Amino acid sequence: MMARVALPWRNGLRTRVPAGSRGCSGAQTTLRNDAGHPIIISPPLVSLDIPDDWAPGTAQSGFSSPLSFCKLPAFPSLLYNALMISIFVFMPTSANEQKAAVIDGKSIADEIRSRIGSEVRRMKESIGMVPGLAVIVVGHRRDSQTYVRNKVMACEEVGIKSMVTQLPEECTKDQLLGALSCFDVDPSVHGILVQLPLPQHLDEGRVLDVLSPEKDVDGFHPINMGNLAMRGREPLFIPCTPKGCIELLLRSGVEIAGKKATVIGRSNIVGLPASLLLQRHHATVSIVHAFTKNPEHITCEADIVVTAAGVPNLVRGNWLKPGAVVIDIGTTPVEDQSCEHGYRLTGDVCYEEAVRVASAITPVPGGVGPMTIAMLLSNTLDSAKRVCAFT
Repeated sequence: MMARVALPWRNGLRTRVPAGSRGCSGAQTTLRNDAGHPIIISPPLVSLDIPDDWAPGTAQSGFSSPLSFCKLPAFPSLLYNALMISIFVFMPTSANEQKAAVIDGKSIADEIRSRIGSEVRRMKESIGMVPGLAVIVVGHRRDSQTYVRNKVMACEEVGIKSMVTQLPEECTKDQLLGALSCFDVDPSVHGILVQLPLPQHLDEGRVLDVLSPEKDVDGFHPINMGNLAMRGREPLFIPCTPKGCIELLLRSGVEIAGKKATVIGRSNIVGLPASLLLQRHHATVSIVHAFTKNPEHITCEADIVVTAAGVPNLVRGNWLKPGAVVIDIGTTPVEDQSCEHGYRLTGDVCYEEAVRVASAITPVPGGVGPMTIAMLLSNTLDSAKRVCAFT
């Protein structure tokens, strides 16, 4: 996904000034399958909202875990044990070398997709409806085509109906908005996403303004983003990649509340919503961006590092606090003729160095990427259930 958020960094600094960019209800529910087991364990955000208590001693004692004031759905014991085994794959250690646990995003995403498929089948059998996802693609970027193909395949796997509209690179704003309008009035479509980035002559902000918030399964509409930012509000949809990151942390047993978290990158589609979502979970959040001085000094204080800069190996081992949890969203193709397609996918984090410092880390590929698609399917199912009043 990082083709949409890549920043021109070099040695921790941006090489040029960025161009200007664009940057107000219903409740999101925790999806459950027919056995009552949760599909997504992240709780509704409003259930996490508690007053800031600045009583004496608060700064020293810190917050307790969100689990203490928001009970997450319980897993059956056998399923929970199997899930935890699939999350952490521990590598051998030596006396002088720490090896981080690998957070297996693919296994977690497979479990979520299986549960979504069961719920889609139950919905079809009960009311004769299935969720529908519409995707609009402009141009023929190879990475965009790959992402869309993966989304369509995932929809087919779980029984969600998918529709793809392909527009030419030179299409006009009116053509794009027309395609959006057609899907907006189609009752069989419960989710719409426009594959980003768009060609430069098209205004992404204008497109997001026109997109119906009720079908904005990517979670990028200003209303959904605004509700994500405001305590006491619940967005209809949370952006898929940040939502997947939180799900990985929660399922891995990582405590968020009261912890220091650093988000590297501040794009509207990953970095910004990730920082907002971590704040809603009561982390103390720092944001590192291309103009941040001494970014490694800020990052090495973090208990949780979420990186979404789109720069291969930007984060070295000496950027990390020993025992930190690292969520690497970066996915950049790097030329490698020894690989089947002539390139390999590389994250923002120098993996070989990080595994010797961190306590847990997501791999690239196989970490956040599968979770992003799983969250898209979850949001689409959530939208269909809301429209059909299906519980």
